[in-house]
Amino acid sequence: MLASSALVLLMTPGLAFFYGGMVRSKNVLNMIMMSVSAMGLVGVLWSLYGYSTAFGDNKFGVIGDPAQFFGLKGLITGSSVAEVKDSTGTVTSAAVNIPLAGTIPMSVFVAFQLMFAIITVALISGAVADRLKFGAWLLFAGIWATVVYFPVAHWVFDFDVTDPNTKEIIHHGGWIANQLKAIDFAGGTAVHINAGAAGLALVLVLGKRKGWPTTAFRPHNLTFVMLGAGLLWFGWYGFNAGSALGANGTAGSTFITTTFATCAGMLGWLLVEKLRDGKPTSLGAASGVVAGLVAITPSCSSVNVLGALAVGVVAGVLCALAVGLKFKFGFDDSLDVVGVHLVGGIVGTLMVGLFLAPESPAAVSGLYANTKGLFYGGGIDQLWRQAVGAGAVLAFSFVASLIIAYIVKFTIGLRVSDEAEAVGLDESEHAETAYDFAALGSTARSAVKEA
Repeated sequence: MLASSALVLLMTPGLAFFYGGMVRSKNVLNMIMMSVSAMGLVGVLWSLYGYSTAFGDNKFGVIGDPAQFFGLKGLITGSSVAEVKDSTGTVTSAAVNIPLAGTIPMSVFVAFQLMFAIITVALISGAVADRLKFGAWLLFAGIWATVVYFPVAHWVFDFDVTDPNTKEIIHHGGWIANQLKAIDFAGGTAVHINAGAAGLALVLVLGKRKGWPTTAFRPHNLTFVMLGAGLLWFGWYGFNAGSALGANGTAGSTFITTTFATCAGMLGWLLVEKLRDGKPTSLGAASGVVAGLVAITPSCSSVNVLGALAVGVVAGVLCALAVGLKFKFGFDDSLDVVGVHLVGGIVGTLMVGLFLAPESPAAVSGLYANTKGLFYGGGIDQLWRQAVGAGAVLAFSFVASLIIAYIVKFTIGLRVSDEAEAVGLDESEHAETAYDFAALGSTARSAVKEA
């Protein structure tokens, strides 16, 4: 689980490269900084009250108790030690117990879930590339994590805990997981729909980039994009397989379904490009990989291999088509957070209701035992639950994000000046440049010597 936590953390630098390569060279550092800054900002908030709000005892039916684990009190402890008795049976050393989340130390679970919170916030940044103030980003991200992500994580990821002896509930979790019983194994709603809806709301308040859509905003470094996609795919095994919370059969199954869905997602996107544009592209391959990963995230424990292939290819095709919606409806989603993460998250979440296989880990035991998808004779029972869960997160995140965006806009301001946007955010916001082109002003011979 510690390795899985590290893998999920690696996804955020991977996302930074993925996004950074897609913007122009004058904005690449700013793009990377938005992801990297999310690591620091969300990490601090998580340590203080974020984990407690997400996984504390249910309060008011919508959030965890922020004070229960404030500052992670009671969770930073040593190893558990069994009771020791002497030859006469007298206890010479009392047992020392540490808090557990299932069978793992709760401190490890804290670390694992922190990485989910970090990357969810970072995902939003792709929608607002090239024109958002860095200070406004930090303020929006901090408020959004507090008001939106932590409560939604509680709804989706916090399960009730029952005393094994009395069978009474000793910890009350979130409503989507426990009352609605919508399946979201690793974050289709809490991560991708949540971030996609927030990105859409923030874009609508922020406005379009200067020159969009007539100006071509070409990716400056497709090598970065491919590197980022590779790191995301690698780290996603911590995301999905790690959500089994142990080295077990569920982890193995989710590892496999994640792989095959991602392969199919890439091929689906490339097929659309070939038929629509005549050429498959490296950007399309990288985007298809991410689309497949996004869609299989909620469903990886619920589908068999054929279901995983179906989830991947449908997501690849639909997300490739969905990225064009911004031109039709006129919202400038710079790096297609809506088209990939919102649409992909919805596709993966709803397809659980269609492809939930009776032999899958989700249906074999636990809260969702003996459930089936529509295509396996289960009717629409699970499908409507998936739809309500997806719709609730989408609506809450969108409305709350709109409010937060307007608060930031009318306090410190959201957008950089026209001059700063023209110069580039690397220079105007950070007084840096990613690439030193000074040598290009000298002779070819001296340029080679300086390089």
